[in-house]
Amino acid sequence: MFCTRITAILLKLYVTPLLLGGALLVMGSSNAAARMDAKSYPNVPLINQDGKTLRFYDDVIKGKVVTINFMYTTCGDSCPLETAKLREVQRRLGEHAGKNVHMYSITVDPDRDTPEVLEAYMEKFNVGPGWQFLTGKKEDIDLIRKKLGMYLEGENELKDHAISFLIGNEVTGRWVKRTPFDVPEALVSLLLGRMQTRSLLSSINSRDYASVPKKAASRPGEDLFITRCTVCHTIGEGRSAGPDLLGVVGSRDLKWLIRWLMEPDVMLKEKDPLATALFEQYNQVPMPNLKLSEQDAIDLIYFMQVESKHAMEKKAVSNVTQHDPSAHQHPDPGKPEPKHDDQGDHQHQ
Repeated sequence: MFCTRITAILLKLYVTPLLLGGALLVMGSSNAAARMDAKSYPNVPLINQDGKTLRFYDDVIKGKVVTINFMYTTCGDSCPLETAKLREVQRRLGEHAGKNVHMYSITVDPDRDTPEVLEAYMEKFNVGPGWQFLTGKKEDIDLIRKKLGMYLEGENELKDHAISFLIGNEVTGRWVKRTPFDVPEALVSLLLGRMQTRSLLSSINSRDYASVPKKAASRPGEDLFITRCTVCHTIGEGRSAGPDLLGVVGSRDLKWLIRWLMEPDVMLKEKDPLATALFEQYNQVPMPNLKLSEQDAIDLIYFMQVESKHAMEKKAVSNVTQHDPSAHQHPDPGKPEPKHDDQGDHQHQ
């Protein structure tokens, strides 16, 4: 749900693919690249959540606009956030998902992430049509990652895998590397706009997408909450993938909350009673540890506290208005104001 502050490096777009040492590198450029030779892409077999075999080039990317991310189902770091963010992207794509945009998640832990395990993981996140989860042989998956420039040398543990994901158009050869911290509106705008040979943005309600990127956040913790938390949480708008955070600051011990924001995975391993209860209550989807600093946690707590206060004040005004619609009506400018007896008013003070 939470992560460290966005840096300019993480948010930078990478667009032109180049072959260097057998890897497809995505590097900054304003020009679209020519279509890559089909031989540049591995055509190794993968198996989807239904047990169906797909060839990476022939069936997964050929002739398509795609999103590709690498994950594993037991991840307690960025994978749950990335999956939740992409689920929101899928929702916003609507009928374009599986038609004009094809989404794929490939496990980096194929020994444990069988098709059955991937299917169960999809159900946890309510993944809809147009998005497939893939497994296969580890050497084949590593080859795909290396060719796409998504393999990090020196990976010692599963959690060391690259958290960026790719958006690409195999026909034009344009590939873009993004992070789980991008807002869904920006990702949808990219997928239905620049990535298409003909923009499809007009086919959806594009009011939100026309304003991307949005203005910078003005309060401590606001940028963190918008880019990390809104795909799973609301403040006063009801339960989402995670709990509604309205009033959470006042209902939790402050030290516990700071630690929960900074190292939820450790607290789950320690079987902290409240952490365990939240894990069970919300479909056993772990809150990821994205290495928040203590100051990041404090900023988020401040923002949640302020937003909770605003949401409760707004709700109180709404309740008053519902019970007494005249309470917030302005006087009709066409009617004379009632006259007051100043003497009488003073007598009742």
